[in-house]
Amino acid sequence: MRIDLHCHSTASDGTDTPAELVRNAAAAGLDVVALTDHDSTRGYAEAIAALPHGLTLVTGAELSCRIDGISMHMLAYLFDPDEPALLAERELVRDDRVPRARGMVARLNELGVPVTWEQVARIAGEGSVGRPHVATALVELGVVPTVSDAFSQDWLSDGGRAYVAKHETDPFEAIRLVRAAGGVTVFAHPAASKRGRTVPESVIAELAAAGLDGIEVDHMDHDDDTRARLRGLAADLGLLVTGSSDYHGSRKTCVLGEYTTDPEVYGEITRRATGAFPVPGAGGA
Repeated sequence: MRIDLHCHSTASDGTDTPAELVRNAAAAGLDVVALTDHDSTRGYAEAIAALPHGLTLVTGAELSCRIDGISMHMLAYLFDPDEPALLAERELVRDDRVPRARGMVARLNELGVPVTWEQVARIAGEGSVGRPHVATALVELGVVPTVSDAFSQDWLSDGGRAYVAKHETDPFEAIRLVRAAGGVTVFAHPAASKRGRTVPESVIAELAAAGLDGIEVDHMDHDDDTRARLRGLAADLGLLVTGSSDYHGSRKTCVLGEYTTDPEVYGEITRRATGAFPVPGAGGA
Protein backbone atom coordinates (compact mmCIF):
# COMPACT_ATOMS: atom_id res chain seq x y z
CA MET A 1 0.00 0.00 0.00
CA ARG A 2 1.12 3.55 -0.79
CA ILE A 3 -0.21 5.99 1.80
CA ASP A 4 0.21 9.79 1.74
CA LEU A 5 -1.19 11.43 4.87
CA HIS A 6 -0.61 15.16 4.27
CA CYS A 7 -2.12 16.93 1.25
CA HIS A 8 -3.80 20.27 0.58
CA SER A 9 -6.49 21.46 -1.81
CA THR A 10 -8.01 24.78 -2.81
CA ALA A 11 -10.02 24.62 0.42
CA SER A 12 -6.85 26.06 1.97
CA ASP A 13 -3.64 26.80 0.06
CA GLY A 14 -3.31 24.02 -2.52
CA THR A 15 -3.88 24.51 -6.25
CA ASP A 16 -5.87 21.29 -6.89
CA THR A 17 -9.56 21.29 -6.08
CA PRO A 18 -10.53 18.50 -3.68
CA ALA A 19 -11.87 16.51 -6.64
CA GLU A 20 -8.69 17.04 -8.63
CA LEU A 21 -6.61 16.05 -5.63
CA VAL A 22 -8.20 12.63 -5.23
CA ARG A 23 -8.10 11.97 -8.97
CA ASN A 24 -4.43 12.94 -9.09
CA ALA A 25 -3.72 10.78 -6.04
CA ALA A 26 -5.24 7.77 -7.79
CA ALA A 27 -3.27 8.55 -10.97
CA ALA A 28 -0.09 8.72 -8.85
CA GLY A 29 -0.68 5.15 -7.69
CA LEU A 30 -1.71 5.95 -4.12
CA ASP A 31 -3.97 3.60 -2.19
CA VAL A 32 -4.72 6.06 0.65
CA VAL A 33 -4.62 9.86 0.67
CA ALA A 34 -5.38 12.30 3.49
CA LEU A 35 -6.99 15.69 2.87
CA THR A 36 -5.46 17.96 5.53
CA ASP A 37 -6.29 21.54 4.62
CA HIS A 38 -5.26 24.28 7.02
CA ASP A 39 -7.87 24.63 9.79
CA SER A 40 -10.57 23.63 7.32
CA THR A 41 -12.80 20.67 6.50
CA ARG A 42 -14.63 22.39 3.63
CA GLY A 43 -13.11 20.11 0.99
CA TYR A 44 -14.45 16.85 2.41
CA ALA A 45 -17.75 16.61 0.51
CA GLU A 46 -16.23 17.34 -2.90
CA ALA A 47 -13.35 14.93 -2.34
CA ILE A 48 -15.67 12.12 -1.23
CA ALA A 49 -18.02 12.66 -4.17
CA ALA A 50 -15.12 12.37 -6.63
CA LEU A 51 -13.25 9.54 -4.88
CA PRO A 52 -12.19 6.92 -7.46
CA HIS A 53 -12.43 3.16 -6.97
CA GLY A 54 -9.30 1.81 -5.33
CA LEU A 55 -8.46 4.99 -3.39
CA THR A 56 -9.33 5.52 0.29
CA LEU A 57 -9.72 9.03 1.73
CA VAL A 58 -8.62 9.93 5.25
CA THR A 59 -10.33 13.12 6.38
CA GLY A 60 -8.23 15.48 8.44
CA ALA A 61 -6.90 19.01 8.91
CA GLU A 62 -3.62 20.76 9.63
CA LEU A 63 -4.16 22.88 12.73
CA SER A 64 -2.22 26.11 13.29
CA CYS A 65 -0.57 26.03 16.71
CA ARG A 66 1.98 28.07 18.66
CA ILE A 67 3.98 27.42 21.81
CA ASP A 68 6.56 29.68 23.46
CA GLY A 69 6.44 31.97 20.44
CA ILE A 70 7.17 29.12 18.00
CA SER A 71 4.70 28.34 15.24
CA MET A 72 3.95 24.64 14.68
CA HIS A 73 1.40 22.58 12.78
CA MET A 74 -0.62 19.69 14.14
CA LEU A 75 -2.08 17.14 11.73
CA ALA A 76 -5.44 15.87 12.99
CA TYR A 77 -6.95 12.75 11.46
CA LEU A 78 -10.39 11.17 11.49
CA PHE A 79 -12.00 13.51 14.03
CA ASP A 80 -15.69 14.44 14.09
CA PRO A 81 -15.74 17.65 12.01
CA ASP A 82 -18.93 18.83 13.74
CA GLU A 83 -17.71 18.42 17.31
CA PRO A 84 -18.53 21.88 18.75
CA ALA A 85 -15.39 22.73 20.73
CA LEU A 86 -12.91 21.81 17.99
CA LEU A 87 -15.10 23.47 15.36
CA ALA A 88 -15.18 26.70 17.39
CA GLU A 89 -11.38 26.71 17.73
CA ARG A 90 -10.88 26.14 14.00
CA GLU A 91 -13.24 29.01 13.26
CA LEU A 92 -11.26 31.31 15.56
CA VAL A 93 -8.11 30.54 13.59
CA ARG A 94 -9.81 30.89 10.20
CA ASP A 95 -11.50 34.17 11.12
CA ASP A 96 -8.11 35.70 11.93
CA ARG A 97 -6.61 34.78 8.55
CA VAL A 98 -8.08 37.67 6.53
CA PRO A 99 -6.97 40.52 8.84
CA ARG A 100 -3.57 38.84 9.11
CA ALA A 101 -3.16 38.63 5.33
CA ARG A 102 -4.27 42.25 4.97
CA GLY A 103 -1.66 43.17 7.57
CA MET A 104 1.06 41.41 5.58
CA VAL A 105 -0.02 43.25 2.43
CA ALA A 106 0.25 46.55 4.33
CA ARG A 107 3.74 45.69 5.59
CA LEU A 108 4.87 44.71 2.10
CA ASN A 109 3.56 48.02 0.78
CA GLU A 110 5.62 49.79 3.44
CA LEU A 111 8.64 47.87 2.14
CA GLY A 112 7.96 49.13 -1.38
CA VAL A 113 6.33 45.97 -2.76
CA PRO A 114 3.23 46.86 -4.85
CA VAL A 115 1.17 43.83 -3.79
CA THR A 116 -2.56 44.45 -3.32
CA TRP A 117 -5.23 42.76 -1.23
CA GLU A 118 -7.23 42.17 -4.42
CA GLN A 119 -4.30 40.21 -5.88
CA VAL A 120 -3.95 38.03 -2.77
CA ALA A 121 -7.71 37.46 -2.57
CA ARG A 122 -7.77 36.40 -6.23
CA ILE A 123 -4.98 33.89 -5.62
CA ALA A 124 -6.70 32.50 -2.50
CA GLY A 125 -10.05 32.12 -4.24
CA GLU A 126 -12.39 30.17 -1.97
CA GLY A 127 -9.52 28.82 0.13
CA SER A 128 -8.50 29.85 3.64
CA VAL A 129 -6.14 32.74 2.89
CA GLY A 130 -2.62 32.33 4.25
CA ARG A 131 1.04 33.09 3.76
CA PRO A 132 1.39 30.86 0.67
CA HIS A 133 -1.12 33.06 -1.15
CA VAL A 134 0.84 36.19 -0.23
CA ALA A 135 4.02 34.36 -1.27
CA THR A 136 2.46 33.52 -4.63
CA ALA A 137 1.70 37.20 -5.12
CA LEU A 138 5.38 37.97 -4.52
CA VAL A 139 6.28 35.40 -7.18
CA GLU A 140 3.82 36.97 -9.63
CA LEU A 141 5.42 40.37 -9.02
CA GLY A 142 8.93 38.97 -9.57
CA VAL A 143 10.02 39.81 -6.03
CA VAL A 144 11.09 36.20 -5.36
CA PRO A 145 11.56 33.30 -7.80
CA THR A 146 9.55 30.70 -5.84
CA VAL A 147 7.01 30.46 -3.05
CA SER A 148 9.64 28.84 -0.81
CA ASP A 149 11.94 31.84 -1.31
CA ALA A 150 9.25 34.10 0.15
CA PHE A 151 9.51 32.25 3.46
CA SER A 152 12.66 34.04 4.61
CA GLN A 153 13.52 36.70 7.16
CA ASP A 154 13.42 39.22 4.34
CA TRP A 155 9.75 38.51 3.76
CA LEU A 156 7.25 36.10 5.35
CA SER A 157 8.94 33.64 7.70
CA ASP A 158 8.25 33.88 11.44
CA GLY A 159 9.72 37.19 12.55
CA GLY A 160 10.34 38.29 8.96
CA ARG A 161 9.97 41.89 7.84
CA ALA A 162 6.42 41.34 6.53
CA TYR A 163 5.33 38.70 9.03
CA VAL A 164 2.09 39.24 10.95
CA ALA A 165 0.95 36.85 13.68
CA LYS A 166 -2.50 35.28 13.83
CA HIS A 167 -4.51 33.40 16.40
CA GLU A 168 -2.97 29.95 16.83
CA THR A 169 -3.99 27.15 19.16
CA ASP A 170 -1.90 25.96 22.08
CA PRO A 171 -0.74 22.49 20.96
CA PHE A 172 -1.68 20.87 24.27
CA GLU A 173 -5.18 22.25 23.82
CA ALA A 174 -5.19 21.05 20.21
CA ILE A 175 -4.35 17.51 21.35
CA ARG A 176 -7.12 17.65 23.95
CA LEU A 177 -9.70 18.98 21.48
CA VAL A 178 -8.83 16.48 18.75
CA ARG A 179 -8.92 13.55 21.16
CA ALA A 180 -12.28 14.71 22.49
CA ALA A 181 -13.51 14.76 18.88
CA GLY A 182 -12.33 11.18 18.38
CA GLY A 183 -9.27 12.07 16.32
CA VAL A 184 -5.55 11.29 16.17
CA THR A 185 -2.75 13.89 16.28
CA VAL A 186 0.60 13.93 14.48
CA PHE A 187 3.12 16.79 14.79
CA ALA A 188 3.77 17.94 11.20
CA HIS A 189 7.38 18.45 9.96
CA PRO A 190 8.67 19.05 13.51
CA ALA A 191 12.27 19.80 12.48
CA ALA A 192 11.63 21.96 9.40
CA SER A 193 14.16 24.56 10.52
CA LYS A 194 14.17 26.48 7.24
CA ARG A 195 10.62 27.58 8.08
CA GLY A 196 11.81 29.25 11.29
CA ARG A 197 12.39 28.24 14.91
CA THR A 198 11.48 24.66 15.76
CA VAL A 199 10.03 23.15 18.92
CA PRO A 200 12.66 21.62 21.25
CA GLU A 201 12.65 17.86 21.74
CA SER A 202 11.86 18.41 25.42
CA VAL A 203 8.54 19.98 24.39
CA ILE A 204 7.83 17.10 21.99
CA ALA A 205 8.29 14.79 24.98
CA GLU A 206 5.77 16.85 26.94
CA LEU A 207 3.34 16.69 24.02
CA ALA A 208 3.77 12.92 23.87
CA ALA A 209 2.98 12.68 27.57
CA ALA A 210 -0.15 14.77 26.91
CA GLY A 211 -1.42 12.34 24.27
CA LEU A 212 0.31 13.22 20.99
CA ASP A 213 0.06 10.15 18.77
CA GLY A 214 2.92 10.66 16.32
CA ILE A 215 5.41 12.80 14.45
CA GLU A 216 5.83 13.29 10.73
CA VAL A 217 9.39 12.12 10.04
CA ASP A 218 9.64 11.49 6.29
CA HIS A 219 9.07 14.94 4.82
CA MET A 220 10.74 17.08 2.18
CA ASP A 221 12.00 19.53 4.83
CA HIS A 222 13.92 16.85 6.77
CA ASP A 223 17.32 15.62 5.59
CA ASP A 224 18.54 12.07 6.22
CA ASP A 225 20.27 12.89 9.50
CA THR A 226 17.18 14.68 10.79
CA ARG A 227 14.95 11.75 9.89
CA ALA A 228 17.24 9.35 11.71
CA ARG A 229 17.23 11.58 14.80
CA LEU A 230 13.44 11.91 14.74
CA ARG A 231 12.96 8.15 14.35
CA GLY A 232 15.07 7.65 17.46
CA LEU A 233 13.06 10.26 19.33
CA ALA A 234 9.79 8.64 18.27
CA ALA A 235 11.02 5.25 19.46
CA ASP A 236 12.05 6.71 22.82
CA LEU A 237 8.68 8.43 23.28
CA GLY A 238 6.47 5.67 21.90
CA LEU A 239 5.21 7.84 19.04
CA LEU A 240 3.99 6.72 15.63
CA VAL A 241 6.15 7.70 12.64
CA THR A 242 4.47 8.98 9.48
CA GLY A 243 5.67 10.08 6.06
CA SER A 244 3.86 12.42 3.71
CA SER A 245 4.34 14.64 0.68
CA ASP A 246 2.76 17.85 2.07
CA TYR A 247 1.41 18.21 -1.47
CA HIS A 248 0.14 21.66 -2.49
CA GLY A 249 -0.31 21.12 -6.24
CA SER A 250 1.76 23.52 -8.31
CA ARG A 251 2.43 25.82 -5.34
CA LYS A 252 5.29 23.59 -4.13
CA THR A 253 7.73 21.26 -5.85
CA CYS A 254 6.75 18.13 -3.89
CA VAL A 255 4.71 15.46 -5.66
CA LEU A 256 2.01 13.11 -4.42
CA GLY A 257 3.47 10.03 -2.79
CA GLU A 258 6.97 11.52 -2.57
CA TYR A 259 7.04 10.27 1.02
CA THR A 260 4.64 7.69 2.42
CA THR A 261 3.47 6.12 5.68
CA ASP A 262 3.97 2.49 6.64
CA PRO A 263 0.70 0.50 6.36
CA GLU A 264 1.04 -0.74 9.95
CA VAL A 265 1.21 2.85 11.22
CA TYR A 266 -1.80 3.75 9.09
CA GLY A 267 -3.65 0.79 10.57
CA GLU A 268 -2.84 1.98 14.09
CA ILE A 269 -4.11 5.49 13.28
CA THR A 270 -7.42 4.07 12.05
CA ARG A 271 -7.68 1.83 15.12
CA ARG A 272 -7.21 4.77 17.48
CA ALA A 273 -9.69 7.05 15.72
CA THR A 274 -13.35 7.05 16.78
CA GLY A 275 -14.61 10.35 15.36
CA ALA A 276 -14.67 9.31 11.69
CA PHE A 277 -13.60 6.45 9.47
CA PRO A 278 -11.62 6.26 6.22
CA VAL A 279 -13.84 6.53 3.14
CA PRO A 280 -13.35 3.92 0.41
CA GLY A 281 -13.66 5.12 -3.17
CA ALA A 282 -16.97 4.46 -4.88
CA GLY A 283 -15.99 5.62 -8.34
CA GLY A 284 -16.80 9.31 -8.19
CA ALA A 285 -17.48 11.50 -11.19
